[in-house]
Amino acid sequence: MRWNAQTRIILASACLGVLFTGFSARLIYIAVAKHDEYSTLAAEKNSIRQPLFAKRGLIFDRNGEILADNAPIRTVVADGTHIEDPLAVAKIAAPFLDMRVEELAEKLATKRPYVVLRRDVPAETAFQITRALEAAHLRGLYFENDSKRVHPNGSMLCHVMGFLNHERTGVQGVEAAMEDYLRGENGFRFIERDRTGRELVVYRGQEREPRDGFNVNLTIDMALQSIVEDELDATVKELKPEAAIAIMADPKTGEILAMASRPNFDPDAIATAQPEDMKNHSVIDMFEPGSTFKIVVAAAALNEGIINTESRIYCEGGRFFYGGKILRDHHGYGMMTVHEILMKSSNIGSAKMAMMMGEQSFYEYMKRFGFGERTGIELPGEIPGLLPPPARWDKLTITRMPMGQAIAVTPLQTVQAFSVIANGGKLIVPHIVKSLTDQNGQLVREFQPTVVREVVNPESARIVSSALADVVSPKGTAILASVPGFRVAGKTGTAQIAKPGGGYYENRYLASFVGYMPEEDPAFVCLVMVKDPKVGAELYYGGLVAAPIFSRIASRAARHLDLQPIMRAEAVVASAASGDPKDKGDAIDQ
Repeated sequence: MRWNAQTRIILASACLGVLFTGFSARLIYIAVAKHDEYSTLAAEKNSIRQPLFAKRGLIFDRNGEILADNAPIRTVVADGTHIEDPLAVAKIAAPFLDMRVEELAEKLATKRPYVVLRRDVPAETAFQITRALEAAHLRGLYFENDSKRVHPNGSMLCHVMGFLNHERTGVQGVEAAMEDYLRGENGFRFIERDRTGRELVVYRGQEREPRDGFNVNLTIDMALQSIVEDELDATVKELKPEAAIAIMADPKTGEILAMASRPNFDPDAIATAQPEDMKNHSVIDMFEPGSTFKIVVAAAALNEGIINTESRIYCEGGRFFYGGKILRDHHGYGMMTVHEILMKSSNIGSAKMAMMMGEQSFYEYMKRFGFGERTGIELPGEIPGLLPPPARWDKLTITRMPMGQAIAVTPLQTVQAFSVIANGGKLIVPHIVKSLTDQNGQLVREFQPTVVREVVNPESARIVSSALADVVSPKGTAILASVPGFRVAGKTGTAQIAKPGGGYYENRYLASFVGYMPEEDPAFVCLVMVKDPKVGAELYYGGLVAAPIFSRIASRAARHLDLQPIMRAEAVVASAASGDPKDKGDAIDQ
């Protein structure tokens, strides 16, 4: 079959039409459907991927005071393709960057388009380098925006705050615990410069904006924190202890109002800190609590109905022989009520209440008070303490645990337990983060108080609280913890420091006091603990060492919180002068 010329022309035209239609479709597909993909590939091949750093969220106290801020800094980078005289550039920039001229010149001579020279350069220094290079008609150094963490209050609250490592990741404290919220998400953009160093805008569409981190608002009150830290500093100066700890909390909500430890460190000078300085003793240390633990057995026995306010327990005249050992009280007591046992801090009375309950019941109540498990506070590294089950007890354990031996607790667990008594019987999770907000201050999340369980009924808590109020009286062991004008409730503790391999050090003690005020409607619970104070013989008691520190903290806190006194100051001062401040409830068994 022979085609005429017209047919051949039509067929050729059709083929060309199909061919060009295919090319057009392919071009449209590449230009439209694959635009983003190929633009990104082109940008990656011909330009530099510059990070856009997200702003790390700030940290505030409960009143909006900034605790952790971001100071603007610059990262200095070089584009070796724009540097014609590396030595000349190095001579100008090296003094600003604290580098040797030869070292910097070697980095600049590599001809690589992106070389990081120095991070954490102040914005003012970057401006000075730019001016100096412009004056010498040199180019090739550029500056990326960044920031570094700064703490306006220095070392204050350092153990709660934590710090950032070189990768700008949170280490310890709130910085680590809230890392996922604080860090945000970095973005990026592709940039290309012409021969004069000016940025070309062709790739400006190839970028992703950073998502800034959320701000973290703490429950901490920096006015109270300042009071606590001032008193700890004075304690360290006067008593030279191995460590000192203070915690203040709202017993109704579990909010931590202040938390401090000594020794401490400066999070803005972390390279100079020693490992021991960086420990948050409030959550990572465990110790035998001594007589502060007696509230547990008293409240438990009352709640179980084993004893009541009228019950009387024989305290053996101060010497109780049990399990081949003698348990002693400092004074020879006879029949005592639960109120008197707490007020006088009787070891024997406490032991007998636990024996009346039985091992399993007493163990369950210790767990109900939160001992033997982490509190759940938003701080890393918290330990659960040590609460051995009855199967591991020996014959003496039931008489030793009620007086705070053969068990190890953390300072925060102790505050949580006293909050149970102060708030009417409820175990509340301690928390230190109040809320999260975005960079515009809009609420993202609010952290509510969490009630775990009712540990004891309100009446049992009230009876124990009344006894603790008499502890801070001329009749008790902690008259030096009193605050003029207020009814204070609390308990002293004096415990020998345990050796790592077993047994106790001869002359090393842990003196503590935990109290709350006003007793009738507590605004705060406060623990003060001093480890191995350097004091004379018979002066290491919690009533002599820790109670006065509590009194000073509580007095200043009452003024800050505008608490209204209900007792005449003259009467309290007069009673303080006649009392015996020693905590004599922690005799070592023989």
